[in-house]
Amino acid sequence: MPKNNSIKSILIIGSGPIVIGQACEFDYSGSQAARSLREEGIEVTLINSNPATIMTDKVVADNVYLKPLEPESIIEILEQHDIDAVLPTMGGQTALNLAIKCEEMGIWKEFDVEMIGVDINAIEITENRDAFRLLMEDIGVPMAPQQAAKSFLQGKEIAQEFGFPLCVRASYTLGGAGASIVYDPEDFDNQLENGLKISPIHEVMIDKALLGWKEYELELLRDSNDNVVIICSIENFDPMGIHTGDSITVAPAMTLSDTTFQKMRDMAIHMMRSIGNFAGGCNVQFAVSPDENEDIIAIEINPRVSRSSALASKATGYPIAKIAAKLAIGYHLDELMNQITKTTSALFEPTLDYVIVKIPRWNFNKFPGTNRELGLQMKAVGEVMGIGRSFQEALQKACQSLEINRNGLGADGRELTDQDQILHSLEHPSWNRLFHIYDAIKRGIPFKTIVEKTRIDIWFLKQIEDLIKLEKRIEKFNLDSLPKELMFEAKQKGYADRQIAHLLRCLESEVYKKREDFNIKRVYKLVDTCAAEFEAQTPYYYSTFEYENESEVSDRKKVVVLGSGPNRIGQGIEFDYSCVHGVLAAKECGYETIMINCNP
Repeated sequence: MPKNNSIKSILIIGSGPIVIGQACEFDYSGSQAARSLREEGIEVTLINSNPATIMTDKVVADNVYLKPLEPESIIEILEQHDIDAVLPTMGGQTALNLAIKCEEMGIWKEFDVEMIGVDINAIEITENRDAFRLLMEDIGVPMAPQQAAKSFLQGKEIAQEFGFPLCVRASYTLGGAGASIVYDPEDFDNQLENGLKISPIHEVMIDKALLGWKEYELELLRDSNDNVVIICSIENFDPMGIHTGDSITVAPAMTLSDTTFQKMRDMAIHMMRSIGNFAGGCNVQFAVSPDENEDIIAIEINPRVSRSSALASKATGYPIAKIAAKLAIGYHLDELMNQITKTTSALFEPTLDYVIVKIPRWNFNKFPGTNRELGLQMKAVGEVMGIGRSFQEALQKACQSLEINRNGLGADGRELTDQDQILHSLEHPSWNRLFHIYDAIKRGIPFKTIVEKTRIDIWFLKQIEDLIKLEKRIEKFNLDSLPKELMFEAKQKGYADRQIAHLLRCLESEVYKKREDFNIKRVYKLVDTCAAEFEAQTPYYYSTFEYENESEVSDRKKVVVLGSGPNRIGQGIEFDYSCVHGVLAAKECGYETIMINCNP
């Protein structure tokens, strides 16, 4: 079915100010959606209250309104423009909440505006955790024992029934605000009171805590013909108990058996179909037991483009927001083009021949005295992404991108050596736990102890142990005696010249020269969505150390634009905006532009 030709003008709602849990990912999705709709000749009107966003620029939308995200602003826009439909799924929870408010006030009905890309009932079901749990029971999808409490007394009764530890989450909140794991009645009373206060509907969800279970996410797309594709599987390095936004994540999933992955796929598709009849993006989160049974439990489903969608788009090369916008106006997946190959259909599931690692970026040093322990409430202010041919290479590249004065993971002489401090850090995770896991393995602390304290899958620990073994082999040599094979192995596993220089007790420039003498050079591989099965037309690359270079160099004059890396306090989305305009200006002047950044 081609696009719905009755839709000539669409309103996109942005996500407002940058807050923890809702950042520049939604500027990315809103900008993509606006461009996607304008390609179809649709007039795009955009409302947002954040002036630093790309989406609020005249190059993105036909009409831009920098106004408070309130029903009054929506009415003002609808009075001035003949809007046919509203797309609220690109602006995160803020946009959805505003769309629901306008629906309840009868604004959409009054101005004859259709809501596309989502089903109001789907939002209600997924946000009302009690209704969601009952629906999952009906369709046979297991969930952890949970109940909603609308009063302090009701919450106390549920706690008595379930027993500790418990997970307390405030309903209708962002970034896990008001959520935490509690182990004793005294803490529970405080968290219950806090959660009820923070929730806009004065409700908390109380779950039996699944501590130590592994956490996974699936990104899905569905069209109005009920075709569903899984775009990306994402595995959390950290177990349940740490907010996804504060967890190191890996794509594709690394430690899941194929049988369990297929079960998870089926459950995700079943869940998406059961919550409502809508065309667009969806994010589903699962917990998997850390034993050989691999029992699967559903955590939640977001019937919109989520915070993870930007990461999944960059991880796979599949532009989720762009395609979701086209699905919202009636297209089917098989009618749309794969944006990377330009020759195959969008009705396919991306294949990855590389690994992605995302590491969050925290800014605790700006807030002395705050609680730095990670939990169910998100505290990260940004993130970095590393792409490599292996988990180890991607992990090292991500660690090197954090801009926290570390050379990468290890090999910089900044290891923690106090065993008590290391063990405390493993049990009470903070921004540096990954580095302390490395320190623990290097000190010879048994895997059994590390797994007991962190609940991190042993496969990841073995990967880090392998890096430490490689470092020990390198340290036996000096710069002159280091074999070429060992240098090549270190580069393939993601080690920077500076790290190798530390291990060889020499200068970084000397390692670089030695590497050049060995003819060990960086090559660039394409992110092509199909593991090189089809030729890619869109030049999106990552670097690695192999023999074949997939980057074709033209004879045109070039301008390199350097991005600003991970968001942090004082350096955020504004620089994304300026980089985009830098690229556009250079292109206008006839230059070939090259953008380098590590922020997904």
